[in-house]
Amino acid sequence: MPWTLRDLDDQTGRTVLVTGATSGLGLASAAALAGAGARVLLGARDPDRGRRALERVPGGEVVALDLADLESVRRAAADVRARTGDALHVLMNNAGVMGLPPGITVDGFETQIGTNHLGHAALTWLLMPALRGAGGARVVTLSSLAHRGPGLDVDDLHFARRAYTGARAYSQSKLANLLFARELDRRLRAAGEDVISVAAHPGLTDTALLSSSVRARSGAWLVLPLARIVNVVTTQRVARGMLPQLYAATSPQIRGGDYVGPGGLGETRGLPAPARASAAARDEGLAARLWEVTAAETGTAPDPA
Repeated sequence: MPWTLRDLDDQTGRTVLVTGATSGLGLASAAALAGAGARVLLGARDPDRGRRALERVPGGEVVALDLADLESVRRAAADVRARTGDALHVLMNNAGVMGLPPGITVDGFETQIGTNHLGHAALTWLLMPALRGAGGARVVTLSSLAHRGPGLDVDDLHFARRAYTGARAYSQSKLANLLFARELDRRLRAAGEDVISVAAHPGLTDTALLSSSVRARSGAWLVLPLARIVNVVTTQRVARGMLPQLYAATSPQIRGGDYVGPGGLGETRGLPAPARASAAARDEGLAARLWEVTAAETGTAPDPA
């Protein structure tokens, strides 16, 4: 049966953290969850944008979080654990950057892998005590159709040896998201934990990602109007694009390891349905290696071990 926002169950008594909750899919998801009764924590890099987001999220709470800075990730995790009394029902790893020119994070990571994957992985591990404490909790990690790209070199995550392109770096970060989500669920099941890990993607959705990518480049003023037109013509609205991650976060039909996307043309649009993971995303050996490298890169103890 098709699933829409009208099918969102009552979320009263549940606490959710949404990263990247100040715009796009994150803000729309946070607003929907709050409207269904959840206590929603909004992960926000910019405090001013966080405060403005509260206008859309009744009863929401802003958590200062910059995924491109591991010290900020550690502070945010400690803050969330304290606020929730170690009872977090859903962690929605939604935030992301796309197609940026070469750059590095505070910790020296390539910006896209650092923000989209390494920051979220560290946050997830640091919040595992709070997820355990909630009972029946879920980690929902956003991937993308772009994960079906040229692959991921676990030994060269930051393009020290390979030629860098923004598209290639984005693709590997989204593949890393999906590999991490699946490996996390395998390890949770092996440990007998009452927490599941699932993944979702929004298809082609009219968010600010493309415009932000264009603005980061020289001559952006020439290309930005065209980028906006392309977004409008080729994508679905955010209200539809957020449905796979909301379904993954709330539906009783979801099982650990599931991957949800739009069920329409080529998974680009439509209502939530099972999504197709690439062969690379199903490579358990690659996922295990990424898990180890992620722990070493972030200096964060994996949980479950």
